[in-house]
Amino acid sequence: DGDILGSAAAFIQTSDELRPALDALLGNTVLVRDRAAAKRLRDALPGMRLVTLKGEVFRPDGLIQAGKETRAATLGRTREKRELVEGLGAANTALESLYETLNRLAAEISGAQKEISTRETKLSEARKRLNETTSAEQQAGLAVESARRQRDWQAGQKDTLKTELAQSEKDSSRANAELDEVEEKLDEAQVKMRGLNGEMAALALDELQSQVTYWGARVQVSERTVADGRARRVEREQFIESVLARIASARRRVDEVDGAFVRLEEEKASLLKQEGELQSQIEVFSLKIEPAEAALAAAEQEETDLQSRETEAQRALAQIERYNSQAQIELNRKQEALESLRRRIEEDFGLVQFDYHTDVSGPVPLPLGEMVEQLPVVTELSPDLDDSLNQKRAQLRRMGAVNLDAQQEFESVRERYDFMTTQVEDLKQAEIDLRQVIAELDELTKREFFKTFELVATEFKGIFTRLFGGGSARLVLTDPDNLTVTGIDIEARLPGRREQGLSLLSGGERSLTAISLVFALLKVSPTPVCVMDEVDAMLDEANVGRFRDLLTELGKDTQFIIVTHNRNTVQAADVIYGITKGRDTTSQVISLRLDELSDEMLGGNRG
Repeated sequence: DGDILGSAAAFIQTSDELRPALDALLGNTVLVRDRAAAKRLRDALPGMRLVTLKGEVFRPDGLIQAGKETRAATLGRTREKRELVEGLGAANTALESLYETLNRLAAEISGAQKEISTRETKLSEARKRLNETTSAEQQAGLAVESARRQRDWQAGQKDTLKTELAQSEKDSSRANAELDEVEEKLDEAQVKMRGLNGEMAALALDELQSQVTYWGARVQVSERTVADGRARRVEREQFIESVLARIASARRRVDEVDGAFVRLEEEKASLLKQEGELQSQIEVFSLKIEPAEAALAAAEQEETDLQSRETEAQRALAQIERYNSQAQIELNRKQEALESLRRRIEEDFGLVQFDYHTDVSGPVPLPLGEMVEQLPVVTELSPDLDDSLNQKRAQLRRMGAVNLDAQQEFESVRERYDFMTTQVEDLKQAEIDLRQVIAELDELTKREFFKTFELVATEFKGIFTRLFGGGSARLVLTDPDNLTVTGIDIEARLPGRREQGLSLLSGGERSLTAISLVFALLKVSPTPVCVMDEVDAMLDEANVGRFRDLLTELGKDTQFIIVTHNRNTVQAADVIYGITKGRDTTSQVISLRLDELSDEMLGGNRG
């Protein structure tokens, strides 16, 4: 058939020592072209596993496995072993180069660790293949056990067949004896018929015809009996031959399974040996890496110390630069102050001319002319006197003109200062009193809020249970430690359901829960008027009935104005207002006071 590409084992390249194991695993696997060919050949190849080019597997038991991504051949261990040996050589070279320079130590250790990770991955793959081989071994063991049970059953069948064969031989012998006896009787009948032919002339025609008919019937019965016996003997012989063929086939199958089991045991031992070798190589790598890692850790520690010292040096340098900048600024400031002081000294101590000019304002000069005339003549002034005179002149110049209103201004400023000080003290005391009042109000607000919250929560539980006909609900503070900013959550448990938040309820359930909270608030603190807009829109008739009963009960203390389209809610109203279209197509408001309707009016309407 052109759709059969061949045995799956023929497409896998492997060594001669692994070929028997491969044949045992894939001996009953056939590679076909596509899914249609697999479906067509499944009945023609019973007991065979059919695999398409897309990876679809048609198992003998009728199961179909979808295709998977291709992966490495399960038994390609020779190539992997060669790659492992080459990889180990590269790793050894990399490990030897670790001792050359300290600068390359970290990179090469990373490479070695990566190589070890690769080896561990391959070791995991080898273990996986070992597990697969173990699984195949278990399956082979199950197949062997099944074959053994089949063989035992066939042995029992063989014994049964032997017994039946012996019985058949007895029946055959008995049939042969009967056949011989019938043949003898047939011969006797033929002899008698020949004798009858000689006596035909002497006997009457009717009697002769009767005897011929009788003996003819006896001959036909005997011939039929002989034919039936021969047919049964042929069937027995064919059955015995088929049983012997099945026994031989079962023995061959058992021998094949035993051989495959032995090969799997050998392959398992080989894989365990390879696993041990890989584990030893990994341990060798680990021993070589440990000193390199220690050296790398020492180098990293030294680098860390150097970086710390460099950081400290940079910090000290930055601090020195900052001190230098501050010192430079301070030096400039001192130089400016020194220059200013030098100018003041020059002005104060007579290094410049202090004669008054016309554009300089100051106190009116004293009339010293006459006083100077009365003084003795001084021919020479001492240097100390000149310095003292210049200093006094400078002091007078700095003092400026005398403020004659200074005392009055001082009194005014001191009076205003005393007034402002008194005002500040009053404000501070008012602040203290106000803070105390705020604290008292906060405490009172907290007490009243908590008290009201407890009352509302209690009423809410009862009204919720009443409206829902069971269940429970509670109000929860989101921040019980801070009652001034806390929020309130609702946790409800409907009849026959677990506790859940308000957002998980249906529209009607949320409406009924909100109504429960509003009614609880009205019970704790009734208001004169309460307006509700279609709060019963999503309620069924049973819930509307309970809502109407509570509405009637609360209507004793509160007047309810309800916008609704529900006739059951309307039945609880005392006054009904409606909007209708008049004859001129304009909207008209109509009202109806139900409490004014008398029984006679209602009865007349009914009549």
